Amino acid sequence: MFDRDKWVEIFDTIKKNKLRTFLTMFGVFWGIFMLMILMGSGNGLENGVHEEFGGWATNSGFIWRGRTTMPYNGLQPGRYVEFRNEDRDLLLNTVGELEYLVPRNSRQLPGNNVVRADRSGAFRIYGDYPEIRHIQVVRIVQGRHLNKLDIKHRRKNAVIGDYVRRVLFRDDEDPVGEYIIANGVYFQVVGVFRSPRKGDQAERDEQSIYTPFTTFQQAFSYGSHVGWFAFTAKPGKSVAAAEQKIRKVLMDKHNIHPRDINALGSNNVQEDWDRINRLFNGIDIFTWIVGVGTLLAGVIGVSNIMLITVKERTKEIGIRKSLGATPFSIIGLVIQESVFITLAAGYFGLLSGVLLLSGISYGLEAFEIETGMFSRPEVNLRTACMSLLVLVVCGALAGLFPASKAARINPVEALHAE
Repeated sequence: MFDRDKWVEIFDTIKKNKLRTFLTMFGVFWGIFMLMILMGSGNGLENGVHEEFGGWATNSGFIWRGRTTMPYNGLQPGRYVEFRNEDRDLLLNTVGELEYLVPRNSRQLPGNNVVRADRSGAFRIYGDYPEIRHIQVVRIVQGRHLNKLDIKHRRKNAVIGDYVRRVLFRDDEDPVGEYIIANGVYFQVVGVFRSPRKGDQAERDEQSIYTPFTTFQQAFSYGSHVGWFAFTAKPGKSVAAAEQKIRKVLMDKHNIHPRDINALGSNNVQEDWDRINRLFNGIDIFTWIVGVGTLLAGVIGVSNIMLITVKERTKEIGIRKSLGATPFSIIGLVIQESVFITLAAGYFGLLSGVLLLSGISYGLEAFEIETGMFSRPEVNLRTACMSLLVLVVCGALAGLFPASKAARINPVEALHAE
């Protein structure tokens, strides 16, 4: 129930001690403000790092060939491992954890290797299967991606990155259906893609051209050669388990010593993703510890100021109790004032922090500022609501001890207090 007299009394007390109240409230304000800034900065860093992973499926991995370092089955060390087309069929038939398996080749000669009319550029050309879109994620903005018919019929089709489009075509030209010459071979453009990543990473991704894997091998005389394999594990299956099985199958197939770990290279994106997530979980915990510690310092200030307020109002409290005020009403008055001071200061601190983060995020987006692994500093609504709830609890706790002390004041002794 709203008690107007209590609120009038609270505001009168605040007016009488403006500077003291302001400094106390500033401690709470600064605590919640810094908590928001720390959390928003941590989220910005996390968003930036996750965007770096945005171009790859998080349940993916890669296996590439190396050079043997140990003799095995009569073969000398120093052999270069050569992957072949039949390795793909063997892996698909023996590794049950695989969802997608894509053999890949790439080519980029020094200088401008791709030409179209009077324009040219240096770009990396990939030979891929259509399933690559499930591993290296791109957004098709014009035309289409590679398909199975491209592989079956060895079509000389190409899907180009948006950076390639800007270099080889004018802005008013539609590249789909046009021809480009890549390393002396004509390819028809069937699609244009953009990377989901940002900045330099996106630009590097978009300096690529995808061609059908079978066409690539035939056009550039690669025979049945495979450069490396990209794969994803089935939902619920471990990428590490799939990786180990792939390595074992390939090592048996190519007569590699079981302990010759350098003969094949591999990378597990899921392990990198999990490692990054564990790092950010640690950062979140650290942020809460520092932020809540700073906030508690401000709340302790509120508790101290309420103790002083209770001491200054000892005689007034004594009169209240002598006139019939219950200990509960005294406790309620002190806690109400404590919660109000804490919540008011905390709300403005939270609002200031969120507005500052929103302004920074807007500025980065509007002016396209390149910040590397930092993007969209923000605090979500759930966190903000939780912070306000913490403020209410802290405000109540800050006033609890002074309130209990006030409730224990003896009316007779209080009337004689100076």
